[in-house]
Amino acid sequence: MAERKAAAKTAAKPGAAPNVSKDELLHYYREMLLIRRFEEKAGQLYGMGLIGGFCHLYIGQEAVVVGLEAAAEEGDKRITSYRDHGHMLACGMDPKGVMAELTGRIGGYSKGKGGSMHMFSKERHFYGGHGIVGAQVPLGAGLAFADKYLGNGRVTFTYFGDGAANQGQVYETYNMAELWDLPVIFVIENNQYAMGTSVKRSTKSKTLYERGVAYGIPGEQVDGMDVLAVKAAGEKAVAHCRAGKGPYILEVMTYRYRGHSMSDPAKYRTRDEVEKMRAERDPIEHVRQILLAGSHASEDDLKAIDREIKDIVNEAAEFSKESPEPPLDELWTDIYADAQA
Repeated sequence: MAERKAAAKTAAKPGAAPNVSKDELLHYYREMLLIRRFEEKAGQLYGMGLIGGFCHLYIGQEAVVVGLEAAAEEGDKRITSYRDHGHMLACGMDPKGVMAELTGRIGGYSKGKGGSMHMFSKERHFYGGHGIVGAQVPLGAGLAFADKYLGNGRVTFTYFGDGAANQGQVYETYNMAELWDLPVIFVIENNQYAMGTSVKRSTKSKTLYERGVAYGIPGEQVDGMDVLAVKAAGEKAVAHCRAGKGPYILEVMTYRYRGHSMSDPAKYRTRDEVEKMRAERDPIEHVRQILLAGSHASEDDLKAIDREIKDIVNEAAEFSKESPEPPLDELWTDIYADAQA
């Protein structure tokens, strides 16, 4: 993880995209490709019956979390909804532990007891993965409240979708976050369809970030298919929070290629619409073209990266198959927290 973060901090070099180095571009490419290939493999394992319950894939939305992680610093926190595998990988969680949790094995981050929607990593400051729509939003404000109380300069990235943006608890949280000047960035991952209803049919608001105006919270809408645009917006939001100015809202316009979950055939949109997005707006292809056009990498270089990523994902899948199921006595662990009187 330290190497991955270091690569994203290197100085710009001539010939790269504006203010972006070759190493940064390669870092973003690798991170997004890791998420894409991991999710494709998770979909395969689900189809084979090795992943049970629900499974919500992040394919198409990779630039959102990779761009924002590039703006984060060590110690910053993140919390999200059930479409969470990409967030885990982007913040440095081990693909083996993530995949093993998906398959319900003891080698998983929650010892196989949390599954796709409920795994955590205190070490990587990842606080879930939450199955209740919008429930993570007040929890994210709570994490930010703790950081403000401690005065440690940390920021919390609180992710939720366009569907959750209509939840009442989101606006209760906006009110308290602004009232207490909490260092929280509310990230609305607007993939335009919630569970299956188009934003155009579910709200009269022209934008979702502007709903924060009623509470005095600034924000902006961002192209979520462009990792560089996301990073730039993330840096602005982070600077706002670290300066003690309170919360910030980023409405990141993105698109998921798959259904809401593995059980969703996504008949509420046309195949042509999805293919058009893949062909014209794919976030990984966007960075790939920048790398090739700037002569920062050759086709062979990028193929080698793809092979390396596939090896990492295949290794994670094998680990998840070989890791044993949790013993029955694990049913009685992680229920209560140890506390001093």
